[in-house]
Amino acid sequence: MKTIYTDDHRLHHAACELIGGKMMPAFECPQRADIVLSRVKEVGLGPVIEPTRMGISAAAKVHDPKFVAFLESAWALWDAEHGDGSDALPMTWPARSLRQIEPETIDGKLGFYSFDAGCGLTKTSFTAIASGVEVAMTGVDLMLAGEKAAFSLCRPPGHHATSDQMGGYCYLNNAAIAAQVLTEAGRQVAILDVDYHHGNGTQAIFYHRGDVFFTSLHGHPTQEYPYFLGYADEPGAGAGEGANLNLPLRWGSAWDVYGPALDVACDGISRFGADMLVVSLGLDTFEQDPISKFKLKSDDYLRMGERIAKLGLPTLFIFEGGYAVEALGVNTANVLVGFES
Repeated sequence: MKTIYTDDHRLHHAACELIGGKMMPAFECPQRADIVLSRVKEVGLGPVIEPTRMGISAAAKVHDPKFVAFLESAWALWDAEHGDGSDALPMTWPARSLRQIEPETIDGKLGFYSFDAGCGLTKTSFTAIASGVEVAMTGVDLMLAGEKAAFSLCRPPGHHATSDQMGGYCYLNNAAIAAQVLTEAGRQVAILDVDYHHGNGTQAIFYHRGDVFFTSLHGHPTQEYPYFLGYADEPGAGAGEGANLNLPLRWGSAWDVYGPALDVACDGISRFGADMLVVSLGLDTFEQDPISKFKLKSDDYLRMGERIAKLGLPTLFIFEGGYAVEALGVNTANVLVGFES
């Protein structure tokens, strides 16, 4: 299995995030991808290649072009208004009764294009964000060229990003972009999201469409971020009815609960008739993850990879969350090794 990776991901390193009522060092950090890359090499998974430098025009297939343009220009606007002494972070959001009109100033724009305070932007963040799209798209090219599997080691992650909002450490939705391009190439695509947190952005992008199947196993939204999406009674709407399958699980879920839920997700993918699979590969289901409350163990990720492989589908793995950094490399590689075994 080829792994696509670029050092450009290190150009995004937000200083802090608001969590638990405190400004904390950001859990989403460059060491995450570095340790995964090290383990991929250690286990001999396969060649590590650089992404093709193709730009990010594909992002506009699922994202509002105004949102993409905002991400590209945000730091310059922030620096002009506030200087470079801190990350660019929102301080207000157009929630509920407030009007949904894009402001002219950077503080207003940040809130308009965000849904939480976990997406700090720095001077070089956009270069890293754009490189993540190229990493995902290079994986798409490999799959269309006939590869059985590929691993796009994207960072920052993407599955929380909606068509026009960033949040949950996510800016552009790498998995959704990949799925859209594969669909346009004539493939019948399913997306399996195994991150601990619901892929609200991916769901929202495809919710009214029946040509892409989305299924997610995640912390129950009554207990867990992102709280306001990810319930079991969200089957899709309009043309997309029946093409969305959420499997929310309670805090403390271990493999005895997770494994059967994964079977249900895989059965849904098979019924859909997918001929290509995109996996949003989050590893924050691990028992020692600092911001999650599932109880999967390292060996369970081998089982996860084996179960996904039983679908018999060409599979593009796209890196998402996972914040127990010391174990992250082992857990990520275990899924991929399990898939290849």
